Amino acid sequence: MEELAFTMQLKPGAAAEYRRRHDEIWPELTAALRAAGIRDYSIFLDEASGRLFAVQKRLPALPVMQRWWAHMAELMDTHPDHAPVVQPLTRVFHAD
Repeated sequence: MEELAFTMQLKPGAAAEYRRRHDEIWPELTAALRAAGIRDYSIFLDEASGRLFAVQKRLPALPVMQRWWAHMAELMDTHPDHAPVVQPLTRVFHAD
């Protein structure tokens, strides 16, 4: 399974709300992620810059994911379809 790593950018002052929304992630979205085989998905925040760093196995193009993006769009930089603006990262090292 392909692993993806990328960064996203929060809007100024949105970190607490972003964290709160993820603390209350929709059960439907959690179920959809699991159904797609995603069991290891982490998002990290650089508090100083508002930059998010995410690592996931893959992201499904499901309606619930698109609704979640719309729900989060006011908090972060997004494309017109509400998908987060991401900057893919290239792995330079990995160890198990």
